[in-house]
Amino acid sequence: MSLPVEELTPRQIVAELDKYIVGQQAAKRAVAVALRNRYRRQQLPADQRADVMPKNILMMGPTGVGKTEIARRLAQLAKAPFIKVEATKFTEVGYVGRDVESMIRDLVANAVRLVEKERFDAIREEAERQTEERLLELLDDEPSAWDRYHQTAVVTGSEGETPEIDWDKEERDRQERREALRLRLRAGELDDRMVEIEVEEANNPFLQVFTPGGIEEMGIDTNQMGGAFGSRRASRRASVIDARAVLLEEESRKLVDRSSIHREAINRAEQTGIIFLDEIDKVAGRSGGSGPDVSREGVQRDLLPIIEGSTVATKFGPVNTDHILFVAAGAFHISKPSDLIPELQGRLPIRVELEALSEDDFRRILLEPKNALGKQYTQLLGVEGVEVSFAPDAMDQIAKMAVEVNKKTDNIGARRLQTMMERLLEPELFEAPEISVKKIHFDSALVEKRLAPFVREATADRGIL
Repeated sequence: MSLPVEELTPRQIVAELDKYIVGQQAAKRAVAVALRNRYRRQQLPADQRADVMPKNILMMGPTGVGKTEIARRLAQLAKAPFIKVEATKFTEVGYVGRDVESMIRDLVANAVRLVEKERFDAIREEAERQTEERLLELLDDEPSAWDRYHQTAVVTGSEGETPEIDWDKEERDRQERREALRLRLRAGELDDRMVEIEVEEANNPFLQVFTPGGIEEMGIDTNQMGGAFGSRRASRRASVIDARAVLLEEESRKLVDRSSIHREAINRAEQTGIIFLDEIDKVAGRSGGSGPDVSREGVQRDLLPIIEGSTVATKFGPVNTDHILFVAAGAFHISKPSDLIPELQGRLPIRVELEALSEDDFRRILLEPKNALGKQYTQLLGVEGVEVSFAPDAMDQIAKMAVEVNKKTDNIGARRLQTMMERLLEPELFEAPEISVKKIHFDSALVEKRLAPFVREATADRGIL
């Protein structure tokens, strides 16, 4: 089976990441090669493909330098199931919390949604046609010839007589009514009309209490269970525009084979799945006794078989993790990679260190990325008709003050810029709907005037920024 794997070259992948992330070329190159290797492996003969194992990555660097952003953008590039999880959510088996196998269940659920969307897109035209016909049935409240006859017969007492009905004329009239309704429906004239539809309602919310993660953590697919564990249909009134969405999903589900979706989703998760495991440094450490950190090493040992390759039971079927790519990341400002158990270190062979951000990096982050903070706030205030502009020296000043605060308080990297921009533009953000002056230009003097008090307070008591 040919799988949809991203065909971008490593250079193209880095170029895409450059649109959103400043610097960190080593990390970008590492994930670009890993993503390209997904494609290369799929081109090999089946007997060779099984022997090519993923080269898992460990990214190290202080908070706010782009580790998570690389993961987010990688998810958008990869035509593959992708999830981001935090290692701190897991606990050793026997403790309250999520078990590590839940990330595989989440990955497969993501794959199911991915495949389902593709299948729905493929049959959307037919599903929309059938949805329209169902809506026309609901909207056509003209009684049929038989209904009219029975209504008349009850009044006149002639129920036993055989009615004389011109069925050809009845059909022509019905078609004419439907076509008139169809035109109005497509024009949106009937969107607010109320209709009665049947919808599925879950029967068993109490099943969620069985496990911390709910009934799905038990590997049970309640959609395939009937009786008390299934669902029931109930009637409710809804506008045509709301009913269309419900009926479209229902008709789409009728046109696809659920079991084949599950099979393909499992195959994609196994062959091309990517898991970004964040905050791995928080579970680093060798436990030597009891206390709140007793399960750290336990979590690592529970992670080990998943990363090495094992089979995990999910509600969609068993999933083999041999070829899932794991990208782990952590700040490691207290612990270090060598604090991980040796077996886990060996399963993360590609090590990439992300650099701390400089003042020049901060300035570039404000200006260059596709989603640069300066552009975001300009667009947001533009909605209110407020025109905001920044002089080059204004951005230089913001970057300089952000670095100063990071040095003298906790270094939270580029996230500091978000706080600075919010502080800087707080008056406009609050007063934008009412202010009469709709243009404001920031230079270094205005930036200094607005942010200096906050910087002084933050560096004095570590309290505000």
